[in-house]
Amino acid sequence: MRFTNLICITATSLFAALAIPALVLAQENTPPNHARPHYKVIEIGTFGGPNSFFGSGAPIEESVNNRGLVVGGASTGLSDPYAPNCFFDCYIDHAFQWKEGFLSDLGTLPPGGFSSTASWVNEQGLIMGESETGFIDPSNGLPQQVAVVWLQNGEIVDLGTLGGDFSYGNAMNNRGEVAGIALNTVPDPFSYLGGTETHAFVWRNGYMEDLGTLGGPDSWGADVNERGDIVGWSYINSTPNSNNGPFCGANVPTQDPVLWRRDGEMIDLGTFGGTCGVVGSMFNAGSGGAINNRGQIVGTSNLAGNQSHHAFLWNEGALMDLGTLGGDNSDAYWINDAGEIVGAADVPGTEQNHHAFLWQNGKMTDLGTAKGWPCSTAIDINSKGRVIIDTGICFVGGGPGMLWENGTLYDLNKLIPPNSGIYISGVNFVNDRGEIGANGVLPNGDQRVLLLVPVREDEGSTNSSDAASEAVPGRMNQPNRLMVPSSPRNSGRPSRLGSQTPTVP
Repeated sequence: MRFTNLICITATSLFAALAIPALVLAQENTPPNHARPHYKVIEIGTFGGPNSFFGSGAPIEESVNNRGLVVGGASTGLSDPYAPNCFFDCYIDHAFQWKEGFLSDLGTLPPGGFSSTASWVNEQGLIMGESETGFIDPSNGLPQQVAVVWLQNGEIVDLGTLGGDFSYGNAMNNRGEVAGIALNTVPDPFSYLGGTETHAFVWRNGYMEDLGTLGGPDSWGADVNERGDIVGWSYINSTPNSNNGPFCGANVPTQDPVLWRRDGEMIDLGTFGGTCGVVGSMFNAGSGGAINNRGQIVGTSNLAGNQSHHAFLWNEGALMDLGTLGGDNSDAYWINDAGEIVGAADVPGTEQNHHAFLWQNGKMTDLGTAKGWPCSTAIDINSKGRVIIDTGICFVGGGPGMLWENGTLYDLNKLIPPNSGIYISGVNFVNDRGEIGANGVLPNGDQRVLLLVPVREDEGSTNSSDAASEAVPGRMNQPNRLMVPSSPRNSGRPSRLGSQTPTVP
């Protein structure tokens, strides 16, 4: 399965969820001496189409850095000639960066890729994402897609592959090192992406390095910290198991979480007795937040028998079970440098509904749900302890985006100007300044990327005049970037780009 199809599945689920009417959050009880937060809403526009969105559509991506730079993707209004196998919404979509009211089109790889999207921005302003190349992947007849980085000067760098026709970046640190996955040319019946082996990679100093596996045919690079340590998972052998639980699938080998240290050491983190484990959540496999700068790692592992799974913390060689909120399962989504962990855990009941949790000082705290919505998931926590939460019908979505701060759970829709005309349907990332990247829905159903900026209470009653759709556009692509190539073909590009090393201040 390629990235294109993953995007369409995510988008289909999302738009179906947006059709669900919003319900009202339960009464908030703000603790004494804590002011109720307020936010200014900045709507990120599009390039002529109906929608803008965060990167790959995953619930967590570092889409807003601490300088207020926002990245994602936006539709152009031109139909994708390969629909319905389209990037997001069956339009040609382009990666964007937004800063201080200026929306810039980051473009695509030459000689004429149709679509691109940006999913990560670091503190130096380097942007990681995905671009079509303008050539055709011979394995499926669809546009070839590869991981890319946009440099500070706007230049787009192709990170290459491991010999195959696909690569994807999952996370990036402030050095510009990228962790991700790429195909090689070795046939593999167990491949994560189909056809040939999928291997974890690190891209650093202009080169893509194969990180190898724990003995099986495939591995996955999910996150990288500032030390350059990378975490992910790998098959440990080539012997398939008839049952690996609902997430690893049947008839594939045992999969363990893994740490690749910068010095080259590879460590099998182990499991709780099951045959399936990941770093991060079973429901959000592939994005960052799984390893902090102290080397602590969070993830999820099946228990023996593969009937249930629990969140874990790996710290200095020890694997700790974080438990649940009384139900069978739990998932860890993010850990900050203070060792605070957020995720979702089942609560008692026949339906096994899950609630957002915060784990700190050895204790798991239930953060609650929105009134009328049975489930919630805490997807990110910043250095100040602010937690952003998705709600909805048990991983389907539809509920309001929420914030947990100072012991109180807030509906973000109640913290923005009441005449904004936008419904906050989900959240994506919160930076250390408290700015939140959120998903918004306009009255006509179009989707928009939103930046929620904290303001004083007396500023929270007016709409922002900084909407990207009203701002002067920044750098835009030349028209021929949107033209359909007359004769796409495979490029046979090398996978090493040593002459295009990012310049990091």
